[in-house]
Amino acid sequence: MAKIHPTAIVDSGAQLADDVIIGPYCTVSAEAVIGRGTELISHVVIAGNTTLGEENRVSPFAVLGGQTQDLKFKGGSPGVKIGNKNTIREYVTVNAATNDGDYTVVGDQCLLMAYSHIAHCCHVGNQVIIANGVQIAGHVTIEDQATIEGMVGIVQFLRVGRMAFIGGLSKVSKDVPPFMIAHGDPIEVRGFNRVGMERRGCSDAARRSIKEAYRILYRGEEPLQEALAQMEKELEPTNELNALIAFCRTAEKGIVR
Repeated sequence: MAKIHPTAIVDSGAQLADDVIIGPYCTVSAEAVIGRGTELISHVVIAGNTTLGEENRVSPFAVLGGQTQDLKFKGGSPGVKIGNKNTIREYVTVNAATNDGDYTVVGDQCLLMAYSHIAHCCHVGNQVIIANGVQIAGHVTIEDQATIEGMVGIVQFLRVGRMAFIGGLSKVSKDVPPFMIAHGDPIEVRGFNRVGMERRGCSDAARRSIKEAYRILYRGEEPLQEALAQMEKELEPTNELNALIAFCRTAEKGIVR
């Protein structure tokens, strides 16, 4: 059965896997579901309709599933779904979605560093790194393997593409395309994430296509749609290039350019 410290308060309705560890002074709600191998170290609050998958490690004073700060909240039981093998450090907050039946989602193998905040209705992919003090507003999508350095602020309803890298202290006010390195306030794309692509095992062809796509997008003067058409016409097609083009074409608030 789950190992629960005597000082923890765990509602009888909570569903805990047999080997879950609930440390001192934690609070777990009636609607909580916590999977195999997950540990709440101490002073963790699991609020509301929150599901934690397997082998997560949650540090002191994190609050997962707290009520949305969205003033449009009308009640019900919106929640948070967090996947497997995530590391969630001190004072992290992940807020519940706004509308009944909706969820804020964090995927697998993410690192959420101290004091970072993920607001209502966000969707965070797999293997994402969110560094200390990052503040993510509502309805933001962070795609797989993105890295966001410390003290970054991301405006609501934006997207950060797969394997993008955002430098510290940046203000993100438009979508950051996949595989790009962006930094500053106002934020600018400074290059493509060559090192990240190499570390993640992207092929030589993929890296070449993204390098050339960066040249067309950020070194040329063509309007966006013309630049994308040029990329499709001139560059070797790869999955990564196709993902970049599709991302840019669906950017409702524009891309950092």
